[in-house]
Amino acid sequence: MVLSNSFLRGLFVVCACSVVLALGACASFDKPKPEPLEANPAILAVKEVWRVNLGATASSLEMRPVGAMLWAAASQGDLSLIDAASGQVRARVSTGQTLSAGVGADKQFVAVVSRDNQLIVQSEQKELWRQKIPSLVVTAPLVAGERVFVLAADRTVYAFDAANGRKIWTQQRSGESLLLGQAGLLTAVGDTLLAAQGGRLLGLNPQNGSLRWDIQVASGRGVNEVERLADLVSGVSRVADSVCLRAFQYAVACVDARSGRSVWNKSASGASGIGGDAQTVFGTESDGKVIAWRRADGEKLWTNEKLRFRSVSGPTLAGGALLLGDGDGNLHFLSPTDGKLLNRLSTDGSAIVSAPMWLASTWVVITQRGNVIGYRPQ
Repeated sequence: MVLSNSFLRGLFVVCACSVVLALGACASFDKPKPEPLEANPAILAVKEVWRVNLGATASSLEMRPVGAMLWAAASQGDLSLIDAASGQVRARVSTGQTLSAGVGADKQFVAVVSRDNQLIVQSEQKELWRQKIPSLVVTAPLVAGERVFVLAADRTVYAFDAANGRKIWTQQRSGESLLLGQAGLLTAVGDTLLAAQGGRLLGLNPQNGSLRWDIQVASGRGVNEVERLADLVSGVSRVADSVCLRAFQYAVACVDARSGRSVWNKSASGASGIGGDAQTVFGTESDGKVIAWRRADGEKLWTNEKLRFRSVSGPTLAGGALLLGDGDGNLHFLSPTDGKLLNRLSTDGSAIVSAPMWLASTWVVITQRGNVIGYRPQ
């Protein structure tokens, strides 16, 4: 198994009170040589329509849509509310803290988590409250139903009252020595909260944290702790009650979130979230291959190997194309039908740090240099 840079960045070991990078054993591996970029056919007309600089983002801080707006965070703690149609910044908020996780927001509240494990909740005008989380948090909080939900790195789930910070409930998970150092799965489907706990997907009652259902998506196998690591990562494709997701380095699967039933489960060795629509699910493997599966039954439809070893982001399907970013700041627009290249654009030469977003008929990406850029089909 080839370990790409994006794969290795996701690993860390939690040992008592310390966090140790699990990269030492892999330091002797040579970096695989990326596939040469193919000639750009520029079949799909795309134009940059706006650009906003937030300041450097040292980590993959996810953006959060709120209507036609989106909240974006720089790792040094500044938050910006951006109009996705025009690129105008409608509000700026400074937390004064270096951040460990991206933004969670609705129309009233915006939530982030600092490197010292402070959950910080603000309105557009002022800070409302802070709460100390007992362990590291790398997953963006979820703000929904006047509550703020937090998934800690040890996969404990917390629920707080969004207005005053009162802790409502905790869903504890037994500790493990090896945990995934990237954003985990935390989302809502109807009145059910979906949360990752290792290779299991939990359906929780958001009112009290009680368990409604539990699906085993992946179980760790292998000869060492890294190979046995199985966790569900941020970035899902949802169509009604159908939720398709990735288990880190093991599988892509689709589940029925209403009944808690597994629909299909296919082996896949990836590290980033997935995208899709009612017919197809798309994902990128750890070595950069892009794969399409049929949503109904998981049958593999096509594979694109042209982006191997380019640290490819998770995919977004919208605007007639499948959009992915890479570690050099390139945007690749692929045909969702067969995976062939439609166009390729360069951003600022730094890595695309999270899956692109489609909002207000605009593709939005965020780079490691802190540029939030809007592109629109012509």
